[in-house]
Amino acid sequence: MKFIYSLIGLILLSACSGNSEDDENCKFLLDINVRETIDLSLPQYSQLQFAGNSEYIPFGGNAGIIVASTGFDFYAWDASDPNHLPSACSALAPSGLEATCGCPDKNKYSLITGAPLEDSSLRCSLKFYRVEKNGNSLLIFN
Repeated sequence: MKFIYSLIGLILLSACSGNSEDDENCKFLLDINVRETIDLSLPQYSQLQFAGNSEYIPFGGNAGIIVASTGFDFYAWDASDPNHLPSACSALAPSGLEATCGCPDKNKYSLITGAPLEDSSLRCSLKFYRVEKNGNSLLIFN
């Protein structure tokens, strides 16, 4: 009886261990260590104090970092389109709470969820970075 339970457990574990096709398609971005601090009192980040705004930070990540403010929380994302090989056009440009790729397909993403907008065939969401607010500073890290 133990043999049967062990065999069933082994089958279940091996069935769950494979990589899905989605994971294979979302490997364009490098896993770069990110630890950046921005001061919200600086003029270039002042718009983040208001809901619905976002800012591009050119350092960190694969193509920089985009920080978005909802008024309650801050979200940080890698500024490289995860559905493209990194190139000159794959950097995302933020506008409000959305970001758009500079390539001809103009992939668009939500800066709240990181999910693709408008094109349901896109498999990869934006790469998320954690954000901690401490006084007037944001620590962005992974």
